[in-house]
Amino acid sequence: MNNLLAFGILIAALGACNSSEKKKTAPTLQSRTTTLQEQDPLQKSIDRGAAVYSDFCMQCHMADGKGIPGNFPPLANSNWLSEKRTESIHAVKYGQQGEITVNGVVYNGVMAPMGLSDQEVADVLNYVMNAWGNNQTKPVTKEEVAAVAK
Repeated sequence: MNNLLAFGILIAALGACNSSEKKKTAPTLQSRTTTLQEQDPLQKSIDRGAAVYSDFCMQCHMADGKGIPGNFPPLANSNWLSEKRTESIHAVKYGQQGEITVNGVVYNGVMAPMGLSDQEVADVLNYVMNAWGNNQTKPVTKEEVAAVAK
């Protein structure tokens, strides 16, 4: 009898979880695909770049893009990103070594090349160039990255 009662309660609970109200509010795969297709190319690149940043850059430049004073330069509100576009692409693509000045502070360290594809370089730069107070309206493209020679 107890098993029958427990079975009945389980069936009722499962039925409640599958209510038509939840079906109406849950987004469908088609609606998610349409939303992504409608998204502009820069925003798509920024979204992909956020994942690249999390995997490769956050350890040194921190989640907030402020870096580590004296060791790793900030990307937040960075004059380096806004004034040195080609140098920024080069640094992400090939690594960076030697003195650079970011927001008036001299850094002299090494950033190893991450082995990113040209598309990943473009995406991560579009992300950082549009985060933490940075605002670049011209997207970095895969073709622009490919044109930067070692």
